[in-house]
Amino acid sequence: MAKDYYNILGVQKGASKDEIKKAFHKLAHQYHPDKQHGDEAKFKEVNEAYQVLSDDQKRAQYDNFGSSFQQSGGAGPGGFDFNGFDFSNFQNGQGFDFDLGDIFGDFFGGGKRGRARTERGRDLQVEVKLTFKEAIFGAEKPVTVKRTATCKTCSGSGAKPGTNLKTCSKCNGHGTIRDMQRTIFGSVATTRTCDVCSGAGKIPEHPCATCKGTGLTKDTSTLNVVIPPGVQHGEMLRLGNMGEAVRGGETGDLYLQITVEPHKTIIRDGNRLVTTLDIKLTDALLGAQYAVETLDGSIPVTIPAGTKIGSIVTLKNHGVPSPQGKRGDFLIKLNIKLPEKISSKAKAIIETLKEEGI
Repeated sequence: MAKDYYNILGVQKGASKDEIKKAFHKLAHQYHPDKQHGDEAKFKEVNEAYQVLSDDQKRAQYDNFGSSFQQSGGAGPGGFDFNGFDFSNFQNGQGFDFDLGDIFGDFFGGGKRGRARTERGRDLQVEVKLTFKEAIFGAEKPVTVKRTATCKTCSGSGAKPGTNLKTCSKCNGHGTIRDMQRTIFGSVATTRTCDVCSGAGKIPEHPCATCKGTGLTKDTSTLNVVIPPGVQHGEMLRLGNMGEAVRGGETGDLYLQITVEPHKTIIRDGNRLVTTLDIKLTDALLGAQYAVETLDGSIPVTIPAGTKIGSIVTLKNHGVPSPQGKRGDFLIKLNIKLPEKISSKAKAIIETLKEEGI
């Protein structure tokens, strides 16, 4: 059964990119395997749905293919209607020759007889670990990727530098091979990519010594990736065409799975940062000044006299940066610490305050 990516993310089919991204962030955070009640299978399913629906080309292919696949028995959107089709020629074993590519070509991004689907390399995913501060302000991180890459010696042609390519003898330069199969409908023609030239239509006269004529090599490289400010734990960043390569096709994408290390005293709430500050009872009554540790360093904060339990002091523009360069606020929740034990002298003073109605 085909997967319903929209249902997996909990969005409507016409959802905007922002709606899809918000839904993904919420579910990725909920199901992340590192969380206490995480679900790795759900996390992978949500990630798979986001990879398709966040990419315009993939989403369009999914919408077309998904609809035709689910409704191929009827005349629904993108479906093929067999109602009224004349099957009389199939009686008594009689049949006729037709190409499935002619009928279903539009559903698979084709539409032209004999055209094979473009091959695409595999998408890759690597984990990028960030400190809390790096996630807030952004960072440049080295990422090591093992992948199949285009051969640098022959630039993916598979031919020895300085030599030519020749027409593939198996597909006669078409890049595709047409096979005939006998079915209950008669002789059916299907088109597949040539397995000798990988759809290129040409093969090297003299193979490249580095890749042995395949045009591909195994590669381990370290990329310096710029992580933008404000990324969140569980978020996925896509690097287009940085995945695995295939000969004569499109290179896959590289996805960076962001893992953020928690801060000891600061938590994130949207574009705001929040911390808790313990203050003495006397400072709450009389006022005082404290040094508060923020991501911008230690900042002096004035505690006003008569501060109540649960009061909040706000530091403007010390929170999470937005894409426009503005920053949220830094909130300081004040916690008044009451003494567990008091001296007889302090008790006498408190009794005096009690008599005054304080």
